[in-house]
Amino acid sequence: MKGNRIQVQSSCGKPLEYRQKSDKITRDVSQESKIKTTEGENMESIDIIRTACTMILDNKINNAKILIEENYKHNFIKYETRSMSNAEKLRIYLEDGFIDRYTGKRLLFPNILRILTKELGDVFPFHKNWKMSDCHIAYWEYMPTHDHIVPIARGGRDIPENIVTTSQKINSMKSNFLMEELGLKLFEKGNLENWDGMISWYVKYIKTNNRILEDNYINNWHNALLKCQRDGYIKL
Repeated sequence: MKGNRIQVQSSCGKPLEYRQKSDKITRDVSQESKIKTTEGENMESIDIIRTACTMILDNKINNAKILIEENYKHNFIKYETRSMSNAEKLRIYLEDGFIDRYTGKRLLFPNILRILTKELGDVFPFHKNWKMSDCHIAYWEYMPTHDHIVPIARGGRDIPENIVTTSQKINSMKSNFLMEELGLKLFEKGNLENWDGMISWYVKYIKTNNRILEDNYINNWHNALLKCQRDGYIKL
């Protein structure tokens, strides 16, 4: 006995057919269990959502669950996060030549931006919670941070090969998305001889303005820089 037939339109206007039989869905699928249109094209995820919603309207909740489970499954991933010291972070920035690996844009040694705020005050404001209305946009555009190319939450590994330098702005945008989902690509590493994040300027500045090291934030990044020098990552 044939089950009920559900027909919806795909995003390309092609009919997609499903049949209900004894609480199971019988449908035209490939051996890989991916939903196919009548012409053999993979069904888009939006069409899976639309069809699941149609099943819900027909009170076929179990069918909708099976549809999502088999064709648009969420993968739960358990992972542990770790905190990096400023020296560990700085080594990443130095190895990438202070280049945003997702845009190719030049970035700055963190103390450069804080010195600008210290020297210029409200002309170059910073907010401790990064409140955009009270924080100069340069902090978002030029402050380096690190990111996992394949996010840990998406199954990526916490290894050097999966970690790159990027800006706060791009890191916030990328979040837990994959590069291809946002149309991003990976740029080549930079060369410290061509661009060092203005560390050369910082070294000159600090020689006559070392009192600024009384600021804990600036002092922490200064010590990180000295450690990277001792470890051979940069010559000052």
